[in-house]
Amino acid sequence: MSTVKQEDFIQSIADAFQFISYYHPVDFIKAMAEAYEHEESPAAKNAIAQILINARMAAEGHRPICQDTGIAVVYLKVGMNVRWEATLSVTDMVSEGVRRAYTNKENPLRGSIVADPDGARKNTRDNSPAVVHMELVQGDKIEVKLAAKGGGSESKTKFAVLNPSDSVVDWVLEQIPTMGGDWCPPGMLGVGIGGTPEKAMVLAKESILDHLSMHELKARGPKTHAEELRLELFEKVNALGMGAQGLGGLTTVLDVKVLDYPTHAVMKPVAIVPNCAATRHLEFTLDGSGPAKFEPPSLDNWPKLNIDMAAGARRVDLDKLTKTEMANWKAGDRLLLNGKLLTGRDAAHKRIVDMVAKGEKLPVDFTNKLIYYVGPVDPVRDEVVGPAGPTTSRRMDKFMETMLGKTGLIGSVGKSERGAQTVETIKKHGGAHLIAVGGAAYLVSKAIRGSKVLAFADLGMEAIYEFDVKDMPVTVAVDPTGNAVHDSGPREWRSRIGKIPVKVV
Repeated sequence: MSTVKQEDFIQSIADAFQFISYYHPVDFIKAMAEAYEHEESPAAKNAIAQILINARMAAEGHRPICQDTGIAVVYLKVGMNVRWEATLSVTDMVSEGVRRAYTNKENPLRGSIVADPDGARKNTRDNSPAVVHMELVQGDKIEVKLAAKGGGSESKTKFAVLNPSDSVVDWVLEQIPTMGGDWCPPGMLGVGIGGTPEKAMVLAKESILDHLSMHELKARGPKTHAEELRLELFEKVNALGMGAQGLGGLTTVLDVKVLDYPTHAVMKPVAIVPNCAATRHLEFTLDGSGPAKFEPPSLDNWPKLNIDMAAGARRVDLDKLTKTEMANWKAGDRLLLNGKLLTGRDAAHKRIVDMVAKGEKLPVDFTNKLIYYVGPVDPVRDEVVGPAGPTTSRRMDKFMETMLGKTGLIGSVGKSERGAQTVETIKKHGGAHLIAVGGAAYLVSKAIRGSKVLAFADLGMEAIYEFDVKDMPVTVAVDPTGNAVHDSGPREWRSRIGKIPVKVV
């Protein structure tokens, strides 16, 4: 029998979430580096390069890999012979560890969790509570697997109850194009099959906490049906040509994981949970001998890429930008933004649209401005702003007609694609949508030389900021004529790969 002390458990959780905020798993870095070497799509190769450069910067600077520092997910296997020396419940201890990690003064992490999810949606400010899955098992140890799961990839979770004779592979391949680049590929896909609906979802989530092992599986061959599915899905998902950030390319997934469980004879529950390019997870064991210790990985595992972001890119002066200049932009063009860039996300857009509807004066002049969809991490030391990568653009789609038609705004910057109707709205108003690389938040933040809040300060990270940027790297995703790189890129690379015909969504 072992005795686990409350403080040891809490501190282990806190240290683990700090650790994964700036260290990718080494197997993920090696897989991304290999994907970079083999990638033939220029747009995808550039995106992977930015992700790898950002990963090394975060590891060296001990700052978050991504501005979305995730919802805390913890899987516990608690030995039945473990004795607790604690006054808090197990879930409360986990949440206290999360609270400590996310409010760490040396490396504060963004609080993204809101309570009363269908009501006030008030930010808890410390990213608690965690989501905890706990199982009692034989033994006298506690096995912990935890992850910081970004909202962009979580939002692309898919679920269905298939008929017993339906093909899991066919269903998965139908879902991937609808997910686009919102989940920030390349990453992992977790597939859960069987049990009940909620069991399939839990299995899918747990599967992506495993290590990347596709190379090993290919080398030895499958031993189970689940492993056969992994191999088939890995090949066929990559053959869809979605590529890094949904721009089109050879690598969409680095690995596919499958966990299954017995189910009822009349159904086949299936879930997909993607894990993004900001893959962050860790596992450890407590045996009563003290808190867990985490050995920093050698930075020799992180490639040193010397990429000239200015090569082939066009510099843009945001302070003099007009629709006339934008008319020359083409989907796929790489730009370097300089000057004043406004920010705003869901909550700010809702307020702006409501003010416009009421005929109220807006607190910010949007004339000939671009708006960046971002919720930055708080700065530390000499930082102007903390990691500040893009958030999912499609969440702002329903606001785009008002923003482009009635505020003077001429374009947006985010990650991934826009919906078909929004592409038409952009075309109608002669605007443009640009993308920054999701999963390169620390790299992007280094292009921000000034930051101040202009409006809605009460929204915290969702306030409207004015960033002063210098050579911020972006790509034209939707040009003023309505051409969209997230349509043309995957279509081109699917054709090049030529393995399975799938209609572009």
